[in-house]
Parts: sequence; structure tokens; C-alpha cells
Amino acid sequence: MAQSTLTLPSKQSPFPYAALAIAAYTEKASLVFDESVSGLVLELDSSTVTDEEEIVRALAKSGGLSEDSAKTNSFFALAISLRTLTAHQEVVAALDSLDDHLAFRTFLVGHSITAADWMLWGTVKGNVKIVGLLKNNQHPHLLRWFTHLESLQSTQTALAELTTAKASKARSNKTAAGFALGLEGAKEGQVVTRFPPEPSGYLHIGHAKAAILNQYFAQMYKGKLLIRFDDTNPTKERTEFEETILEDLHLLDVRGDQVTHTSDHFDKLYEYAIQIIKSGKAYTDDTEQTKMREQRFDGIASAHRDDSVEDNLKHFDEMKAGTPEGLRWCLRAKISVDDVNKALRDPVIYRCNVTAHHRTGDKWKIYPTYDFACPIVDSIEGVTHALRTNEYRDRNPQYWWMIEALGLRKVNIWDFSRLNFIYTLLSKRKLHEFVDKGLVRGWDDPRFPTVRGIRRRGLTVEALKQFMLLQGPSQAIVSLEWDSIWAMNKKVIDPIAPRHWAIVTDKKVPVTIKGGPAAPEVKPLPKHKKNPDVGEKKTVYTSTILVEQEDAVSFEDQEEITLMDWGNAIVRSKTVDASGHITAIEMDLHLEGDFRKTKKKITWLAQPTDEHPLFTVTLLDYDYLITKKKLEEGDNLTDFVTPVTEFREQALADANVADLKKSDILQFERKGYFIYDGENEGVKEFIRIPDGRAAGIASKAGVPATAAEPEVKMYKVDTVYGKEPEIGKVASMYEVNSVYDS
Repeated sequence: MAQSTLTLPSKQSPFPYAALAIAAYTEKASLVFDESVSGLVLELDSSTVTDEEEIVRALAKSGGLSEDSAKTNSFFALAISLRTLTAHQEVVAALDSLDDHLAFRTFLVGHSITAADWMLWGTVKGNVKIVGLLKNNQHPHLLRWFTHLESLQSTQTALAELTTAKASKARSNKTAAGFALGLEGAKEGQVVTRFPPEPSGYLHIGHAKAAILNQYFAQMYKGKLLIRFDDTNPTKERTEFEETILEDLHLLDVRGDQVTHTSDHFDKLYEYAIQIIKSGKAYTDDTEQTKMREQRFDGIASAHRDDSVEDNLKHFDEMKAGTPEGLRWCLRAKISVDDVNKALRDPVIYRCNVTAHHRTGDKWKIYPTYDFACPIVDSIEGVTHALRTNEYRDRNPQYWWMIEALGLRKVNIWDFSRLNFIYTLLSKRKLHEFVDKGLVRGWDDPRFPTVRGIRRRGLTVEALKQFMLLQGPSQAIVSLEWDSIWAMNKKVIDPIAPRHWAIVTDKKVPVTIKGGPAAPEVKPLPKHKKNPDVGEKKTVYTSTILVEQEDAVSFEDQEEITLMDWGNAIVRSKTVDASGHITAIEMDLHLEGDFRKTKKKITWLAQPTDEHPLFTVTLLDYDYLITKKKLEEGDNLTDFVTPVTEFREQALADANVADLKKSDILQFERKGYFIYDGENEGVKEFIRIPDGRAAGIASKAGVPATAAEPEVKMYKVDTVYGKEPEIGKVASMYEVNSVYDS
């Protein structure tokens, strides 16, 4: 199920804490505080739910919370009855029973949080008398349970949003998912954030989250955003990639206050490397890479760990000169041999690379690793808050160790969850495979999750920003549905998208209108009936028009229908061929008819003439590239490639599309939203923009999305630590590197 919208008034009494908390916990409903509504409203998969109990159940199901239905029902009933109890003895008796139940249990039902927990917690939270009784410490087990649920970050985030909403007289805009909590130690005018991509390829939607969040906080505190190119690997990096990334950021409307490079600080980084060697906190090592990896895993010290400072400096000089001897060595931080956190087991901080650097040329033969350079450059450049995904949280102690070992200014780290989507590849290796095999046309293909791909598909910057901010400070690593972001995008484009008409070419049916104009008439009409600022279009009226076969087949004899933007007409006759297709229709124009009484409102186009032509256009739609929601590490990609992912239809469109510019968004009424993608061999092409209503269908080609997958009711836990290993040969196309830990 998709992430939905939960609308609620912040001052409702009693307040629906259960719905608020479960929405934040499952991340399946974005919160909208709107004082104009009279009660709860959950919009979920084109349905509306207003009862709190049903909302809690729906979100629990959507969020995959396990439950014993019989026990859950009993606790729901208890929660509801608690709201009506007034006698002190009755309330205490209920609390006594709950306390006994939780004496040897963490949660009400089973071994994890369920809908029952949130329903009952919401009742307790909303009852001042019960909360007061709990503070008397007469129910320690119940108090422990209640405190645990309230202390969850998702709950704290939701409660902070509620507090912020209450402080405003009327707030109808979506809250930024807990960002009222802000950054630790942040001061207005002094916050400096940074977005540090490696200049080796295109940005994708995951990078977009990091870039947008960095800019959001910089602007929130009236501070600065640095765009820093982490150019420490000359093998992959090129100047043109920097230009590509800046263009991608421009597409996202992300603009830094300053553009810098890690290579700006190579001299200083070298000095710090010498300093850390002399302090005895780093050593050179020539252990073969595979053996080093095994030793780190097993907690075995390198044979060179206790080499003298003099030997280490000598080897580092060889590295700096790029000699054959130097190429054998690397520099490692002397942190720990067997720490439980393997990121602290003497990580490599400098390596040799004799490839010329795209900015510094042949000056350097040694380059710092990200783990060494990042904390140093952050400190040097004045960064106050380093944003990075929580999958690399084990490297945070390493980050702070570097700063402390070198006596540098401290930097705060703010974690956020990595963005994952179902049926979507964000692995650079797998994306390369699709490009190299010609399964897509390039890195800007509308089927790709790159910034250029999703923008070309019609995703607006405004919707992208709203979606990223709604993810907020959640630490949950989950695979999100695409329909939620597309539904948000629809709300952005619907008020401003001009309306046009199109009829599929091989499904057109000619219609003769009796009582129609003797000669073509042209009238100006608004492009958007509810928004006159969108402008006007010209509509041609003739006595011969075209409708679509699907509409024609549905017409009954003598049925009165409405021709949109014209008036009513009565179907007098239909010509049908041997296969049952309608080949011609005759209608009588009936303008005095009431359009409110007709069941069918039909789009149509005037038969084209030399003076009033129609445009032949191509309507494009796309499928997910893979048929499995989430590829596992051992999966063979070729086993899950969707057979057909592009669908083309030729259509006739009204002549007003001639004025469109590339990337203009419009609606072909009764067909959906489209973005104009330019001309291909003289034919205008329009890419369908998803509207969020096609959730759960992985393949239009008819391949079941989860044919080989058993139903899983509990959350799948993704890898939290470590990077995806590089497998196979390096592709010749652009390589997109992760900036999540940047």
C-alpha cells in the first residue's frame, strides 16, 4: 500500500493520538494539520477512512505490523471502553489488569509492536487522569510499556509536529515530518552544511534526498550550503562529471553558496597525514589486500602495526613519490585491532594512485580516502553539521576519531535514512548493466531513477522536495512505494496543467453531427476551467468529429451524451462491422439538453482539414525495469528483467499542442497527465506521468511482480552497514558513486 495522507485538526478533543502515532511509526501516512476539517480523514488507495479505529487497522496492515486478530480486537475494545470509564475504581482496576498482563511481556500482542499497542497507547496518552495515575508508579510494567512507545523517535517526531501545529492558528500545509526538532546545537546564521558528491557520473533520487536536506537545513537556519566535489579518486573522476552534477543539482533547484573540492586541500591533508604518523596514530602497511581484509574481519593485527615512526615516514615518502616500492604500501589509522565495530579496525586512510588527477595533474601520487579527508575538510571549511545516511552510522566513531586525533574543530553528524523504492535499482553496478546492455537509452531514460530520468518522466521539483522533507528524520530503512510520490506530484501539477484532447489513431470513430455548424467554427476556451491564468486555447467545432472506439461501443441507441466543451447530443445510429467495431455514428446536436443528467461526458476532436489540422503524436508509457520488489544480493539480474518496459501509442491531438515547449506538462483529458518530450522524426512525443493510482502493479507486460516471493508480513531488514561490493568488470559508461556517507 502507498504512503497516504492523514488529515487531522491539531485541536481536536479528545485528540486521536493512536492514529497520529501509528502514521508516524509505519511511515505510511504523511501528516496534514488542518483546522478546517471536523475530524480525522485518511486518504488511502483512492479510499477515505474517517473512523480512528479503522484508520489504525488500515495503517497497521499497510505498514506490515503482525497481529493476532482475536487478541487485537480485545485490546481495541478495552481502549474504547477506557475512554468512557469515569469511576476511579474502574479505571484503577483496568490499569491493574494491564499491568499484570505486561509483567512478563514487552508488548500487548506477540513480540513486536502491533495495532493493539498504538490503539491503547493513544487512549492512555489522551486521558490526563490515566497519565497522572501512571506517574504514581503503582503500575511499573504499564508505565514501562507506555514510556517506551512514547520515547520512540517516530512518536517524538509526531508529537513535535503536533506542538508546532497547535502553535499556529491554521495550518493546512504538510509538516516537514519532524524537522521542527531541527539540528543539534544549530544557531541561526551559523549553520554550514555540505553536499559532497564524487564527480564520476549522474545523481539519482537517493542523492537528491541528501542534496535537498542539506539545502533545507542551510536555508532553515539562514546559513550556507557548500557543494564540495569529493575528488580523491583520479581513476574515476573527470571535469565533465562536475558539470553534469551541477546541472543535475540545477534540475533539483539546489544551488550552493560555494563550490569547493577536496583537492583544494591536498597539501593540508598531506600535512595532517605526516602529523598523524609522527604522533604514532598511523602506520604504513604492505599487507596484500585480501589478507588485510581477512585480518580486519578476524581481529588480527598487521605485522607492521608497531613499526617505528621512522620506517613509516620512509614508506610514506616512497608512496608520495609513486615508486614501485611505494605502490606496495598504504597508510592505515591506528585505531583498534578487534573493536566490535569493524569500521574502527585500522582503516586505510591513504593509497597510491599514479593516474593523473583531472585538477592537480601529476602533482600527487597519493590520495586520501574519504574516511580521512571528509572529517578534516568538513572541519577546515567550517561545516557545522554533516548529514549522512544511517547505514554508515558505524563509521561515525571513525569520523570523530580522526578529528580528535588531529585536534580539529568538532563537527556534528545528523543521520537520516537511505531512500529505497520498490522495483527500483539504485545500485550503480546494476544500473550500469542496464545501460551497457541497451535495456535503456541512457542515464536520462525516463525509466531510470536518476535525477534526469525522473525529471524527464514528469516529477516536479516541488513534489520531490515535499516528498523528501516528509521522510524527515526517520531512521527506518524501508522500501517505499512510487505511487505516494506520484500522488504528491499530481497535486502539484493538476492546478496548472493545461487541458488538451487526444484520440488514439487506430481507435478513432467518425461521427456526423446533425445540427452542427455548416462550416468549421473556432472558439477560444480556457486551457484550465478552474485556473484562467493558464491561458486560452482554440477549439474547432464542425459537423464531423472523431471519438474513440471505447466510447462509441458504450453508446446506446437514442442515448443522450455530453460532448465536452460543446453540449449534449443524441445518438441516432451506429454502423458496426463484422468484428463488432463501430465504424461510423450519427448524432443529433441537442444543445438544450442538461449535461447534469447525462452519464457520459465524451472528449472529441474535429475532423482534420487543411485549415484546421490535427497533430499526430506518440503517447509513451513505461513499466518498472524489474519484476521483483527488491533484488537480493544473490539474485541474477537477468532473471528479473521486465520483458517489455516501453509502450507506444499513436494518437491525434488538438492543434494547440503546437505551442508546447519541451518539458511542458499537460493533461490529455480522460487519459492522464503527460510531459512533452520533444519531437522524434517529426512526431511529438508525450510521456505519461504516473498519478499514484496504479500502485502494486509491477509489470504491464503481464509478469507477476512477486511470483517467486512468499508473502512476508513482517518488515524486511535491509543491510545497515557496509557498501555493496564491486562485482565484475567496470562498465565503460558513467559510474555513479554513492554520496550517502558524504
